[in-house]
This record gives sequence, structure tokens and C-alpha cells, in this order.
Amino acid sequence: MLKRLLKIVVAVVLVLVIGVPLIAWLGSYFSLDRDYAHTEATASLEVCSLQNPSNDVTLCLIETGSLTFRARVAGLSGTRGNVMLLHGFPESSVMYEAMMPVLARAGFRVIAFDQRGYSPGARPEGIDAYTTDKLGADVYAVADAVGFDDFHLIGHDWGAAVGWLMVFENASRIRTWTSLSIPHMGAYAAAIAEDPDQQERSAYVGFFRMPFVPEMVFSFNGFRAMRNMVYAEHSEEALAEYMSIFSEPGALTAALNWYRASGLTAGSDNLDVDIPTAFIWGKHDAVVGELSLKNQRRYFDGNLTELELDTGHWLMETHPREVTAAVLLHLEKNN
Repeated sequence: MLKRLLKIVVAVVLVLVIGVPLIAWLGSYFSLDRDYAHTEATASLEVCSLQNPSNDVTLCLIETGSLTFRARVAGLSGTRGNVMLLHGFPESSVMYEAMMPVLARAGFRVIAFDQRGYSPGARPEGIDAYTTDKLGADVYAVADAVGFDDFHLIGHDWGAAVGWLMVFENASRIRTWTSLSIPHMGAYAAAIAEDPDQQERSAYVGFFRMPFVPEMVFSFNGFRAMRNMVYAEHSEEALAEYMSIFSEPGALTAALNWYRASGLTAGSDNLDVDIPTAFIWGKHDAVVGELSLKNQRRYFDGNLTELELDTGHWLMETHPREVTAAVLLHLEKNN
């Protein structure tokens, strides 16, 4: 009887130790697109034409030496200034589809590109390829490729984190800065270090930084977790694009490497901001607590405009008109 019980215990342990991870791995493996349809579709795009007068959003490629970025552009013949849009995780340039033609019709030249890891032609291997200094350098490289000597910068989520670091390190080419959802990174980092509420809100980062596990969880069973939990408020058009990107082997790992590489480069000593800045956030954002919102104002000398919306983290999905109107007002006021 004891031997039989021991065999049952061993069998259960083997199932837990081997079977469950194997099932998770298989569920992830068979959810991936090994035909690389998104990569093929991207490769068929033309290089962006800077003479394109259309205010409609156009997909094209931007080449920056060794990397090629998939991008959306609008109003490239505009004369009122340049705008660069940075997406966050786990999104792409499609998140700005509603904003771009509005800015273009107002006379701005507008570019949103799928950033490092998200663009098939800009997906290097290794965690250290995704440090924030490289992500910021990509923005300037894209600006150089399209002839943007200076530009208005707008970023959401991880795109906002990159934007803040660009503002801290070298804001000489940035005319205005708009952060969506993520407050001043100095105040945000201090809240993570000191505030139990913010620590709880930011606990997911530890999971994202784990090797292999988040990829298996997110992609298991046809990316069910991402579809149901992350993308619940996203449009079908956006969801289709995100699935086409992240279903390719290596794409989700590259995006998660942004988290894994965070902290590998030194931060700036100067966190004061002296360019016109707008901050737009949702008061129900599960990621951001109140302390960083209050404390960020110490870094500005009257050049911070704030807008609170009755929504959560996905501002452009739930309130595209309000966000776009606020961004346009900020650009025109400080152009």
C-alpha cells in the first residue's frame, strides 16, 4: 500500500514538474506563425516618400542604416512642424491611427514607427540590444532619416518612458513633449521605491522580466491571455495587427526585452524639465498611483499642462478625440 501511494506521489510530481511546463510550451509553440506573414507583408512596403502630400495614414519603411522600421506617416508635405509618436507595450504605431490625420490636417508632418523589436527589420537578439539609450537613439535615427531637424515628441507607456529619458538626456531637438499615462520618471521611480501602493501596481514588471515564462503565458492557447486581459478595450483592427506582430517567433521576446533591459544603463542626474510638457492620464489607470502624479510637479517651472480623463491606461483606445484635441492644443500653443 505504501509503495503504491509513493508511486502515485511520484507520478503527480512528474506531471507537475514535466507535464505542465510541456503542455504550456506546446500551447505556446503551436500559437506562433512560423510562416512569418507579418514579416513578408512588411518587406513588401515601399520606403517612405517625403514628398507624399496625403493627410491620410500611409504604411511604409524607414531605413536607418542597419535597421529598417515599419512606420505610419501622414502629412509629410506639412509646413507647421514635425511630430514623432512613440507607442508602448504591447502595441504598435496603429495605436495612433485616429490622431495622425488630425495632426496632419492641422499642417504637421507626422510619423509613428514600430519601434525596436516590433519592426521585423529592427529586431536584434539579446537583452542588451534593448537598453533605453538604444531606444532613444532609434528615435533620433528615424528623425534624421526623414529630415526632422527638430520635432514635437509624444509617447505612451514604454514610449513615454523612452521619451522622458530623451528629454532628460538631450532635449535640444525636442520642441514639446507629451507623455500619455506615464508621469515624470523621477517621480515614478521614487514612488516605486517608497510607496506600497505603487509597488503593488508595478509588481507585474517582475513577472515580465522573467525568462521564457511570460512568453509562454501570453502566447498559450492562441494568445488568449493577451486577447482577454490586455486587449479587451482595443479595436478589432488594432488587435489583428498586434496578433500578426506577436505571433511571429521572437517578436514577443523582443518586446519583453525592453523590461528585461531596464536598469542596464545609467539614468540622468538632471531630471528638471524646461521644455513645454503635457501629461495626460486616466484616473483609473492600474499602473500609476497618486504619489508620482503629485510629486512630478516639482520638476517643472510652470511649463507642465495636465489633463485627467475618466478612463484607464489605454487612452487612445477609449478617449481618442479628447487625447487628440489636447495634444493638438499643446502643439499649437507651443509651436
